[in-house]
Amino acid sequence: MMITIRKLVPEDSVQLLHLQHQLDEESSFMLLEPDERQSGLQQVREMIENFMMAETSVLVGAEVDGGLVGFISLRGGTVRRNRHSAYVVIGILKQYQGVGIGTALFHEMDEWALEHQVIRLELTVMTHNDRALALYVKSGFAIEGTRVKSLKVNGQWVDEYYMGKIIE
Repeated sequence: MMITIRKLVPEDSVQLLHLQHQLDEESSFMLLEPDERQSGLQQVREMIENFMMAETSVLVGAEVDGGLVGFISLRGGTVRRNRHSAYVVIGILKQYQGVGIGTALFHEMDEWALEHQVIRLELTVMTHNDRALALYVKSGFAIEGTRVKSLKVNGQWVDEYYMGKIIE
């Protein structure tokens, strides 16, 4: 299996939108439920363009055999007081989890963050998402707190860990 990690460009809009819908369908760990995603192709294209223009944000994809199977995004602060900090979102299709894609995406994220003087990375993860939690800890994130009743998934309250990582 050949894995390619690269920044996404507007021409990836169709594949990214398809990936987002797939992730919404197959995982209850992503924020949106399957019928909630309102973005269309033009909005995804504009989102990619906005990431490309931002100094403290980046959107990276993981391809296998030419198809997009995962992504990681860093959305950085836009003012002097928080431009050193970025919020991370990652999604990988189930059939491609556990084969090193997440580790590769986080490695790319670290390299990019160092080059762009982004030293604080943060994310949230549902407390029962053991697989993601293990990846985040392996990638250097630490639990900084718990967001109690942060989400409601399938009628049940779900707590989230707030995690952070300092890159120096």
